[in-house]
Amino acid sequence: MAMNTQYRDIKIKELRDQLTRFAPKAKKVEQSVLAEKLYCEIEEDRTYAFDYICFRVTNYRPEQPSRHSIASADLKHDLRLLIEDLSDSADLAVDEVPEQVHTVEELSKLFNVSTKTISRWRNTGLVSRRLMFGGRKRVGFLHSSVEKFIANNREKIRRGERFSQLSEDEKSEMIERARQLVEGGASLSEVTRQLADQMNRSPETIRYTL
Repeated sequence: MAMNTQYRDIKIKELRDQLTRFAPKAKKVEQSVLAEKLYCEIEEDRTYAFDYICFRVTNYRPEQPSRHSIASADLKHDLRLLIEDLSDSADLAVDEVPEQVHTVEELSKLFNVSTKTISRWRNTGLVSRRLMFGGRKRVGFLHSSVEKFIANNREKIRRGERFSQLSEDEKSEMIERARQLVEGGASLSEVTRQLADQMNRSPETIRYTL
């Protein structure tokens, strides 16, 4: 896939060019994680110094200090692209990722929304990556990224028919499994996590049902 061209800030695009060209694979993966961490901390209606952004993503400060600053809305837009481009250039296989990865189609089914809605969510906070799925590069979403999006966008997800409808049999099975786990000494958070993994549902769906 070609790199993103819709960067709003030239300094972030230049940083992308440097990192994707020269950083080793492991460093690109690390920097994408750091960029997402920063992404989640950005506050609305603020400006951020480029030197600070560079340090947060790379752990290094620019050799030549800059007075350049970026508005929070533009920074969030560009960091999302940077995360995609870093993962794209790392050629990371999905089985190299140490957590569950969802495809666009899987999230569409999970939340009972269209793939177009998932694409819109990517523009409004759902962080995506480009990963190798069986030799083919596709858009993927780390489970942790999906969880963060759910936590911050409950109303948006609810409006988009946030969860696929559970059948009565699925609800009964979920409740029975939860009862067994609780009787076995599991906490509510452990029950939620285990059922989410076992039934391929988001933890928010589990909590909503129970």
